[in-house]
Amino acid sequence: MRTLHHHPLHPLSRVARVMLAEKGLPFDSVIEKPWERREDFLMLNPAGEPPVLVEEDGTVVAGGLPVLEYLEEAYPDVALMPREVAARAEVRRIVDWFTRTFDREVTENLVGEKLIKRLSGQGHPYAPAIRAGLANIQYHMEYIAFLSERRPWLAGSSFTVADIAAAAALSCVDYVDNVPWDKVPEAKDWYARIKSRPSFRGLLADSVPGCPPPRHYADLDF
Repeated sequence: MRTLHHHPLHPLSRVARVMLAEKGLPFDSVIEKPWERREDFLMLNPAGEPPVLVEEDGTVVAGGLPVLEYLEEAYPDVALMPREVAARAEVRRIVDWFTRTFDREVTENLVGEKLIKRLSGQGHPYAPAIRAGLANIQYHMEYIAFLSERRPWLAGSSFTVADIAAAAALSCVDYVDNVPWDKVPEAKDWYARIKSRPSFRGLLADSVPGCPPPRHYADLDF
């Protein structure tokens, strides 16, 4: 069986999970705690970062973006990238935005400080970082609203990995109840469409022991 090594609240791991579900590819789930530096996991990815995909034939694909590109190229029947070169570049730009900029400015400051530090025993949350994350997320929400008002989906006319990357990032922050949904209704409406997709159900079922999500997290009507 295909196996995905991931962490439930790691955004790129969540993108991989949704892509696998969208493409109808069953997989076994192995939860990794990157801070533990598990030896067998390091053998798969010396960088020690999820996700890592291990195919049935033993092929190992390590790292968030390589896994995403591999899934799209190896299983093109359900396309999550447009065919046109310029449109593909726009998808990659938005994926980069949410896997790098959003992650640095928001996810690390909120999920990292409020939850990952607790799970990994790395100390107490750093209040200035949390305040920065709360300030930064408003800008990103407004950008989602800007895009969703002008296009059917974030990168254009079709649902793509750009939408998955953005929604996966937001879902991690929503797990710690720090997404200002009511302040940006356009972004909320876009997220509701993705939240209702069958491929997203696995993410909404996540519950970290000792750190449950807020009540609205899995509610399709918020």
